[in-house]
Amino acid sequence: MSTTTPETITPDTLDEQTELLLQGMTCASCANRIEKKLNKLDGVSATVNYATEKARVQHNSMITPEQLVAAVEAAGYGATLPEPPAPVTDPDAPQPVSADDLHVAELRRKLLIVVALTVPVIAMAMVPALQFTHWQWLSLVLAAPVVVWGGYQFHRAAWTNLRHGNATMDTLVSLGTLAALGWSLVALFFGHAGMPGLKHPFELTVQRGHGLSNIYLEAAAGVTMFILAGRYFEAKAKRQAGAALRALLDLGAKEVAVVRDGRELRIPVDQLQVDDEFVVRPGEKIATDGLVVEGRSAVDESMVSGESVPVEVDQGSPVVGATVNTSGRLLVRATRVGADTQLAQMAKLVEDAQTGKAAAQRLADRISGIFVPVVILLALGTLVGWWLAGAGWTAAFTAAVAVLIIACPCALGLATPVALMVGTGRGAQLGILIKGPEALEQTRRVDTVVLDKTGTVTTGQMALREVVAAEGVEQDEVLALAGAVEHASEHPIAQAISSAAAERAPLATVTDFTNHEGLGVSGSVDGRRVVVGRHGFVTDQGVVVPAWLEAELDRTQREGGTAVVVGLDDRAFGLVVVADRVKDGSAEAVRRFRDLGLTPVLLTGDHETVARSVAAEVGIDNDQVFAGVMPADKVDVVQRLQQQGRVVAMVGDGVNDAAALAQADLGLAMGTGTDVAIEASDLTLVRGDLRVAADAIRLSRRTLGTIKGNLFWAFAYNVAAIPLAMAGLLNPMIAGAAMAFSSLFVVGNSLRLRSFS
Repeated sequence: MSTTTPETITPDTLDEQTELLLQGMTCASCANRIEKKLNKLDGVSATVNYATEKARVQHNSMITPEQLVAAVEAAGYGATLPEPPAPVTDPDAPQPVSADDLHVAELRRKLLIVVALTVPVIAMAMVPALQFTHWQWLSLVLAAPVVVWGGYQFHRAAWTNLRHGNATMDTLVSLGTLAALGWSLVALFFGHAGMPGLKHPFELTVQRGHGLSNIYLEAAAGVTMFILAGRYFEAKAKRQAGAALRALLDLGAKEVAVVRDGRELRIPVDQLQVDDEFVVRPGEKIATDGLVVEGRSAVDESMVSGESVPVEVDQGSPVVGATVNTSGRLLVRATRVGADTQLAQMAKLVEDAQTGKAAAQRLADRISGIFVPVVILLALGTLVGWWLAGAGWTAAFTAAVAVLIIACPCALGLATPVALMVGTGRGAQLGILIKGPEALEQTRRVDTVVLDKTGTVTTGQMALREVVAAEGVEQDEVLALAGAVEHASEHPIAQAISSAAAERAPLATVTDFTNHEGLGVSGSVDGRRVVVGRHGFVTDQGVVVPAWLEAELDRTQREGGTAVVVGLDDRAFGLVVVADRVKDGSAEAVRRFRDLGLTPVLLTGDHETVARSVAAEVGIDNDQVFAGVMPADKVDVVQRLQQQGRVVAMVGDGVNDAAALAQADLGLAMGTGTDVAIEASDLTLVRGDLRVAADAIRLSRRTLGTIKGNLFWAFAYNVAAIPLAMAGLLNPMIAGAAMAFSSLFVVGNSLRLRSFS
């Protein structure tokens, strides 16, 4: 049994945090290797995010950032410390291009050049009519830069892996392409392949190979091109991982009208300090978290709370940065700025949730962890076996290299990208955007779908639900009077009432209009006094509310509506009820989720009464409703479900959903929502129709099945041919035909996704 000494490192002593920007990672196993290297240091707890190429390191004060960088470099990768952001002097000035954007642009240029060089090589090798007298030498001139320059990143990664005793798909790609190029060079310069008139006829006979009369330049260049194309699409997807955070922070105000020495001065928001007082006019974003010093208004906090009804604020009320002031002028004192604000904390939640998902590896990488070492051992065994059999070094080397060539799967480069291209293309036609293979892996196992209410199940906008009128009074009369008086107010509830009234009849003229901020409005219509607002406000104005109307008011509130009392002269004679309306198709979507074997859950920042009313309308069980949930708590709810063993899909649309979307095993964002939610999700539903979410899961499962089928056949063709190569019976045309057929099979199998409906 060990004892604890003062020098013992415990998690409590890891009181410092350092973020590292990583370079040189090519697959998830690279991230795991860096993570293990960092965690071997005493007093260090590190998490590496492959998607964002960052490492978050908790460490004690004895460990310096330079030591962390050195540990990463010792593992064969690069690391730098992030530079502090430059102050914003001109919010409208163009921002510098990010390193991620430059990397993707560089990969795209390289891919275009490689494609231009490779296509003629493949065409000449596969079409005998194109094989002119010295075609093989032109193939060499075109293929050599593809393999050496185009595949440099694979060779570098393979060498790094080799130095650390590891093998990934980069190892197989590098060995296979270099072996094919090396074989071809020897055959061209020292064998018979360089003779004028060389032909590659399609002779599908199994016979002892012709050794140095065959070249494999099309295989070397083709594999490089296909794998490079896959890396380009992967880099584009990885760049999106950081876009959620950038979009989230971009939601904040860029400038603020701060009050100093009695004057308003507009300054960049990053210069705002705690205890500064600033002005927020109607329609402006609140610059940072603070307390209202003076003024009264309604603030749209749906981005942080998910609640569709704006919050009334007055002196002493807390407000959150990036929320929108909808009506009155406010003077706010800043209480938190910069990284301490709720918006910044939400960004941290999103990044933390994404880090947890970055450990997922592609299926090809997992298979290659076993496949690559086995192939290398088989090639070495073939070399030794043929030499011991007395066949000579030439025959032994020929057979061993043939094993490497046939084991390098051309179709593997197509297996995932083509299925993704067809699946995502069909999805786009149906209003579904799929971000990458990692998202597809989760759809097969999902058993619970968590639905945000506002903007997902409902429209997210207040609309007229009901009009209650006194006996002998027409409902249209109640709505017309309420709409006429509310028309001059900027409050969202008032706008919903006036819009509904205007659709039925022209609005009457109002005189003596008074807006009582956050309480109600009053005015005169045809010489009669009309008061519209909350129950307490109306009674304070001397309007009598009869008992039957108070009972109706309680009923509408229990049903999830927001009701205002309408008084004429000194007596209330009706109610106007508005609510966030359930979208057409939401109930059908819930039924489709159940048909897919999923348990629907409703998650919202709204009140429990409203949430249960919506749940009952669409068919969600009461025990699957979580109401009054703030953004950080949404993440907690998803985590609790995951801890119960559930695999969770999350459907949302707002900034307040972004962290939960990233935390969920599968995130689906409504395309009608915010950029932050879209970027943090795995799938995007362009049309904003919840029924499309069920189609998205079905399409994702079908696409994943196609990718797995493609991967199986991409390996199967090669595995079946390896014994022929080991036996020295690998005819180069059989190898070429097998590679071509496996590629065509993968493409054909992927094209079946076009029929998805």
